[in-house]
Amino acid sequence: MSGIRLVGFDADDTLWHSEIHFQHAHAQFELILSAYVDLADARLHERLLETERRNLKLFGYGAKGMALSMVESAIDITQACISASDIHRLIELGKAILQHPVELLPGIREAVEAVAARWPLVLITKGDLFHQEAKVAQSALAHLFQRIEIVSEKDANSYRRVLAECGTAAEDFVMIGNSLRSDIEPVIRLGGWGVHMPYAVTWALEAEHGLATDEARFLSVREAREIAHALDSIERLAQVSQLQR
Repeated sequence: MSGIRLVGFDADDTLWHSEIHFQHAHAQFELILSAYVDLADARLHERLLETERRNLKLFGYGAKGMALSMVESAIDITQACISASDIHRLIELGKAILQHPVELLPGIREAVEAVAARWPLVLITKGDLFHQEAKVAQSALAHLFQRIEIVSEKDANSYRRVLAECGTAAEDFVMIGNSLRSDIEPVIRLGGWGVHMPYAVTWALEAEHGLATDEARFLSVREAREIAHALDSIERLAQVSQLQR
């Protein structure tokens, strides 16, 4: 009896730490701008988030887009009074993220190895191409994946293309990731399955999703060592679902 035929992993905040570095940069952004505006009145977080949202289709995801959005927001918020040296500090925040060494989440290497011993794996991540390629290489996990996909957006169309090129039906696919919006919801909408492993912090734009709280096609785990057990459960659910078709 068939069940799972392909397992996908997200990268940022699923395999390695990422968002905490962006959160640190945001805190430094506020510190820099505190020399120009009253933080209590300036709505810095909301205004930066609005700029990032507006710029996604131009800059995409990642540290470069964040840095450019910080510069744009800072010029707007300070009414173009921010100094060139402080603009340079904002750019350096983006560079620091790009240069930060990869730090794997606890137990994730063993978890990925265990899953790879049972099913073919595909890594599906979004963000800056150069940065994502560098992180994959530094992680020393690339050899465990039969395919690595770096996409501009993780939506239903991207997953549909990857699955078609892998020759796998959505109902035979499980995606593992920290984001309900990017990793789980699009796959569920296609008829696939998900394992949600929340990260300690979530970017506000990734917190937006339309999944029902009682959605039965994904399971949640707290840490990497629980992934294998969750996949066993989904395997059984998938087999039952296939028998009912």
